[in-house]
Amino acid sequence: MKRRDFIKNAAWGTAGLLAQPKLRALAANDRVRVGMIGVGGRGQDLLRQVLAIPNVQLAAVADIYSRRRDEARQLAPGIQTFDDYRRLLDLKDIDGVIVASPLHLHARHFLDTVAAGKDLYSEKTMTWSIPEAEQCLAAAKGSKQIVQIGLQHESSGALADTRKWIQQGIAGKITLVESWMSRNTPRGSGQWVRPVPSDCSASNVNWDAFLNGRSARPFDGYKFINWRLFWEFSGGNITENMVHQIAWIMSALDLPLPDSAYMSGGVFSEKDGREVPDTIAVTFDFPGDLAVTWRSTFSNSHYGLGEHFLGSAGTIEHLMGVTDMVTGRSTSSLNYYPEKVNRPGSAALTGDAPDLNHMANFIDCVRTRKQPNAAVEIGYRSAVAAHMANIAYREKRRISLDQAKAAKAA
Repeated sequence: MKRRDFIKNAAWGTAGLLAQPKLRALAANDRVRVGMIGVGGRGQDLLRQVLAIPNVQLAAVADIYSRRRDEARQLAPGIQTFDDYRRLLDLKDIDGVIVASPLHLHARHFLDTVAAGKDLYSEKTMTWSIPEAEQCLAAAKGSKQIVQIGLQHESSGALADTRKWIQQGIAGKITLVESWMSRNTPRGSGQWVRPVPSDCSASNVNWDAFLNGRSARPFDGYKFINWRLFWEFSGGNITENMVHQIAWIMSALDLPLPDSAYMSGGVFSEKDGREVPDTIAVTFDFPGDLAVTWRSTFSNSHYGLGEHFLGSAGTIEHLMGVTDMVTGRSTSSLNYYPEKVNRPGSAALTGDAPDLNHMANFIDCVRTRKQPNAAVEIGYRSAVAAHMANIAYREKRRISLDQAKAAKAA
């Protein structure tokens, strides 16, 4: 059996073994009980977010590495811990599950959580591949579960203001969106590279569960800890960071899937054995005469991250973490600047809508059954766009949506 077929069948097969229980009815003031699958670095960030929300109980966590379970118990004494996530899904009084496992495990945990009748908060990117994204979208739409994707920018005030300005028409016809994200590390220290703890061994890690149907091989602590560096488990910076911004742009402009994508770049910053590129330039072509670009480097952090919406009647500029050239301080802002040739007499605007708590939004939707800020549809569209870019890079050609959907998973 080909690996991609194995993964597909394994994910659906496990989900099929789980009954579809009835939803536990929650009143407005009822305590929401949640569990977590995956409590590594990102998972522990989300764990702290959950603990800070009133009237929410973190009841259980599951992780295949004993160290992570111990760390979770220190953060939340009294919780149940499991080395098999399926035991967590068997708990009848869990209302929602937060998934923060490595990317290549997202689809399995997504499908099984929904099949178990639990609401789901799944970290971005929604899936490791386009076929998995199709499966997860279908499963979510065929269920009654709330699904929130960890695209935190979808809860930002900047998105609310940008969407409002675009709907008001004050930017005019937008034909180009420029976006970027940049970071830096000391020379010789590649982005994401983490030390392997001394207890990270085959006896403390369920290595077969981590491989998730990929070819069997001896335990590799470096790849287990640094999975983001390898295509087999990761989508690199495209699925770690670009996905946030492309989702934000697609939401602001209400965009469908891209028509095509092209991506150039390579491993230029640090030759440390990583497979995924650290220097990237992406171009998407969207229906309706729109090009969207995204560029990224791990060798310079001066410009932080941001987006320029370039319209015939004005520019919307969104900046985060940009270094001010005079003060040297990091600044963030959202501004609209009119194009005087088409909007004479118009004034510049500054965004002021407040950010919302993305995790609190999920919890609120568990109670109210309203759609969350980053529902499965934007998770799907942003995932497909991200995978289109990576496929174009790996095949070294411009790739259409149809070609990307037909491409074999690596």
